[in-house]
Amino acid sequence: MDRFSFLNAAHTEFFAQLYDQYLENPDSVEPSWRSFFQGFDFGMTTYNEENPVEQIANFASNNTDVSLVSDKLQKEFNVLKLIDGYRSRGHLFTKTNPVRERRTTSPTLEITNFGLSSADLSTVFDAAKAINRQPCTLQEIIAHLETIYCQHIGVEYMYIRKPEIVEWIQKKLGVNDNQPNFSSDEKKSILNKLNQAVSFETFLHTKYVGQKRFSLEGGESIIPALDALLEKAADKGVEQFVMGMAHRGRLNVLANIFGKSTQDIFGEFDGKDYDQEYFDGDVKYHLGLTADKVTASGKKININLAPNPSHLETVGAVIEGITRAKQDKYFPNDFSKVLPIAVHGDAAIAGQGILYEIVQMAQLDGYKTGGTIHIVINNQVGFTTNYLDARSSTYCTDIAKVTLSPVLHVNADDAEAVVHAMSFALDFRMEFGRDVFIDLLGYRKYGHNEGDEPRFTQPVLYKIIAKHKNPRDIYMEKLLADGVIDNTFVKGLEQEYKSKLEVNLEESRKKDLTIITPFMKNEWKGFEQVSDVEMLKKVDTTFPIAGLTEVANAICNLPADKKFISKIQKLINDRKTMFFETNKLDWAMAEHLAYGSLLKEGYDVRISGQDVERGTFSHRHAVVKVEDSEEEVTLISSLEGATGKFNIFNSLLSEYGVLGFDYGYALANPNTLTIWEAQFGDFGNGAQIMIDQYISCGEDKWNNQNGIVLLLPHGYEGQGAEHSSGRMERFLQLCARHNMYVADCTTPANFFHLLRRQMKTTFRKPLIVFTPKSLLRDPRVVSTVEEFASGTFQETFDDITVNKEGVKTLVFCTGKFYYDITAERENLGRNDVAVVRIEQLFPLPVEQLKDIIAKYPNADDYVWAQEEPKNMGAYSFMLMNFDLVKWRLASLKAYAAPASGSYTRAKRRQADALRMVFDKNLYR
Repeated sequence: MDRFSFLNAAHTEFFAQLYDQYLENPDSVEPSWRSFFQGFDFGMTTYNEENPVEQIANFASNNTDVSLVSDKLQKEFNVLKLIDGYRSRGHLFTKTNPVRERRTTSPTLEITNFGLSSADLSTVFDAAKAINRQPCTLQEIIAHLETIYCQHIGVEYMYIRKPEIVEWIQKKLGVNDNQPNFSSDEKKSILNKLNQAVSFETFLHTKYVGQKRFSLEGGESIIPALDALLEKAADKGVEQFVMGMAHRGRLNVLANIFGKSTQDIFGEFDGKDYDQEYFDGDVKYHLGLTADKVTASGKKININLAPNPSHLETVGAVIEGITRAKQDKYFPNDFSKVLPIAVHGDAAIAGQGILYEIVQMAQLDGYKTGGTIHIVINNQVGFTTNYLDARSSTYCTDIAKVTLSPVLHVNADDAEAVVHAMSFALDFRMEFGRDVFIDLLGYRKYGHNEGDEPRFTQPVLYKIIAKHKNPRDIYMEKLLADGVIDNTFVKGLEQEYKSKLEVNLEESRKKDLTIITPFMKNEWKGFEQVSDVEMLKKVDTTFPIAGLTEVANAICNLPADKKFISKIQKLINDRKTMFFETNKLDWAMAEHLAYGSLLKEGYDVRISGQDVERGTFSHRHAVVKVEDSEEEVTLISSLEGATGKFNIFNSLLSEYGVLGFDYGYALANPNTLTIWEAQFGDFGNGAQIMIDQYISCGEDKWNNQNGIVLLLPHGYEGQGAEHSSGRMERFLQLCARHNMYVADCTTPANFFHLLRRQMKTTFRKPLIVFTPKSLLRDPRVVSTVEEFASGTFQETFDDITVNKEGVKTLVFCTGKFYYDITAERENLGRNDVAVVRIEQLFPLPVEQLKDIIAKYPNADDYVWAQEEPKNMGAYSFMLMNFDLVKWRLASLKAYAAPASGSYTRAKRRQADALRMVFDKNLYR
């Protein structure tokens, strides 16, 4: 590393001022600097550079003639290196750990490591100007740096590559030397919230001995910090807050920040049943809440704590989606009005891969939310794992460096420092619209939950913790010593809060049922919750031909003043031909017509996923590029009379995080058709946690409806194990009662009506669609304009091509296999075989299937046919849910992998399954 590389960091203003002073009056500059600048002017006579400040730094770092740099000047440079050292590494030497000694880090910030000695401590250095101070002694400079960088707040930021951000941070840290400066009233407010936090945990610990609550003890200072954050953010114009958090401290946050009735919390502890029959609920430390509050300054705010499962970090993606939906809906193009707050555990933020996916979304057009405040409740232990075994990085927050976000490490025992750090984080977010991280370094008073024995695994640490005072008592003693409060004030706080809890506990035990407050009820006003019976009722999804024609005109005409590649021109012309001439509309047209019709009716459409703008199989082309400039043109945006907004985004290479985001988006905006498309159906595997723990059961656990649509390309076409199956069997196994729709359509018109139904109902359910690949361009897979304009979604299609009296074999199937079966039937000339398509697998249209079976009086051979292996696909689901007939199975035998990697073997196996459809003797 260059000896003078520090000159290029953040000291240009200092050099500029000093050099300008030298040019104006050389004698006014300290002799060593005057000597340096004279040498600099001489050395630059052969150069013709524009920036004198950069010249100075370059000259100093490249100059080999040490005689030009006097000893005093060398010392000035060494002081600048010392300043740079504190800025870059001061966080490693802070007093931020309340219960452990810090790990030893070298080299230290000892002045001898910077070419300075104790003899220099009383020397006055001009380098002090680099920290916005008048020339002062080295001892004063060090004291100043120690105060800013090495007390209860450690700041990481020097890796940020934008000078304006670095400069802003340094000026911000210079205010009060990065130390809190609160009024007496503010200090009393902090103590009040600390008292609530501590008293709440103590009350639960005595009233509900041994029950899991994931106590906040050791991190209680987050409560006054969150309270201050809401107050200050509201004053800055934030109107809505969206928060996601881990277990630890959730109940405390619900009670003391969100204002959830402690009567309801006590009812959950008592294990009472719920006031709604169809709602199974979840454990108390998974539940969310929406509340409206008025701040101390009279600002009305809406605050939301999202529910989440035990995979805690998943909620980070969900709250980003909720936030973006609220921003798009209520405050278009203004990210400042809705603030996301993500509270993490230290082990999770370091260990859970979804955090990386979420962080990488932060500045992407389709997913950014104007900056998230990340807060880590750092227990220094995950479950029973010490932090040294939990990560390879120095800090749990080192993921922040991915997006060059600043990190503040704070001692959780210093409540004022925590509130001060939170204020810094808010100011940074509002100024730059970027993420910021607070590492709240505390401890965990008990084990992972209140039933654990932490001394099994951390005996030394928990001896220290057992003797350690809580943050409230530490702060109370400080305020007593400073004369801010007296003992009467403290006793009054404690007694008043505890009395309220006692009253609410008594009232709670008079109630028989637990009431769960709806999450985001304002957004869901007018929507009803329904059973599977209601889900099977027909919905009017018709749309007039005149309106379809308007949509077609928008998507079938390229701008005349722009040049596109010939393949795009042909593709768009083909669309025009199919709509206006041949009247044979394919799958892509069905999609666009569905979106356009919904836009004209005032619904928004959001689609995201990998390559969705073009489509993995190059069928969608919702966005086309101008050939010469790569300007993006979204044809459907030119649709006249559309009041809805159309947004489509190619996502980052993420399934888990992006699906979580889109689930959150759909959760906050039920009038947007929100679609996540997997590149191939099996890519849903990467998002399985979101599917298992949110999409399939969110309504049952948390009373949350959600209309997210998953498009999963599915079909056996010899593309190997990974790209054949969307794992239909997994979704069907998750289906029960009224939780979601699962469909596998065979015609463009039916897909059109399916998408429209998703918005036209008075309720919302997740929709899983197994979409085609080869059928996207199959000439058999077309529909007429009239089929789009009239009718509704068909859960089943009976066979209209056969004489029902003559049918002996009645085949039931779904999706692409229908076309393979009918082609083989035609090849064999088997008029005694009818093929029934089940377009919706859940809720299964049993009554419709009964009616169809009754139309075939002579059928005695009932077949379930599928191209998936026996242990996959819909077979087991049909066996469990459809017992009207005795099935004969036509499929591949059971396999571990969904399909063979050999194209030849895959086609041979599929041919075997087809033969089984027509030959009952091949049944196995």
